[in-house]
Amino acid sequence: MIFQLYDNELVFPDPALAEENGLLAIGGDLCPERLILAYRNGIFPWYSEDEPICWYSPHDRCVIFPENIYISSSIKKLLRKSTFTVTHNKAFEEVIAHCKNIGRKDQQGTWITDEMESAYNELHRLGVAHSIEVWKGDELAGGIYGLKINNVFCGESMFSKQSNASKLALIWLSQSGFCSQIDCQVPNDHLLSMGAEMIPRKQFIDLLNIDK
Repeated sequence: MIFQLYDNELVFPDPALAEENGLLAIGGDLCPERLILAYRNGIFPWYSEDEPICWYSPHDRCVIFPENIYISSSIKKLLRKSTFTVTHNKAFEEVIAHCKNIGRKDQQGTWITDEMESAYNELHRLGVAHSIEVWKGDELAGGIYGLKINNVFCGESMFSKQSNASKLALIWLSQSGFCSQIDCQVPNDHLLSMGAEMIPRKQFIDLLNIDK
């Protein structure tokens, strides 16, 4: 059963009621209060420009535990060269704009709508959304943005203009002490190659609720 949300009600159904594909509800809005409530319950929006807002809570969650991140020998060499520098919250709007606009292989268009871009920029102004930037000199080479809920970084999207730049952002998140887990939402080959693993939804929601 897919639930209908309404703008005047800040409530979500039990995530355990999500469909097999993770779809839980449609409708509502992207106000900061609703987005924060969603992420605190293991729910995130994912939809296209011509669709209603769709809210997902996958039965299994893709996460990276920092101690298990895989750093290849080539990436270790790159880190030793200091070709790139990494910053935190220095260019949030630029990071989300690049995530929205840079094309990806086998993907037409973007799921980051104008409405979503505006909503996450507002969450950043409220101190909830964060960006990690990877620079090569003065050029923004890659990055990632997402929300921090307690001690979990809920990653939303990342981009690379230079080879391996997004990997460096994930490595920084894993080594900086900024978070105890990185939520990747759904798996892909890139994330799995870096040590991401699948855990049950309940375990993930329990991690979200550990206040550190």
